[in-house]
Amino acid sequence: QVQLVESGGGLVQPGGSLRLSCTASGNIFSFSAMDWFRQAPGKQRERVAEITTSGSTNYADSVKGRFTVSIDNAKNTSFLQMNSLKPEDTAVYYCNANIRRTDNLLYDYSYWGQGTQVTVSS
Repeated sequence: QVQLVESGGGLVQPGGSLRLSCTASGNIFSFSAMDWFRQAPGKQRERVAEITTSGSTNYADSVKGRFTVSIDNAKNTSFLQMNSLKPEDTAVYYCNANIRRTDNLLYDYSYWGQGTQVTVSS
């Protein structure tokens, strides 16, 4: 099977930084992109960043200029560098990827990480 595992969350003061990582493992044949989402209490899950395996990126307006997404294709790992954090960035952060598995090359399957809590507070 396939797993996405995130790490790097925590408590940080406003203006601080955190770096999240997401590693995909298992019977992976390929994937084309890895997305980062977040969900705050009482709010809908929103996509904050996306990176393709070729390095193209997209960001939500709310994080542009503060968050940077990167990818290490050799390690199936994406990173989300979050700078100038604000209290409104507080949320559970999830990574997501549509993965083509070695045991079924016909379809892409959507996988989510378990989530990592980011809390921005003084």
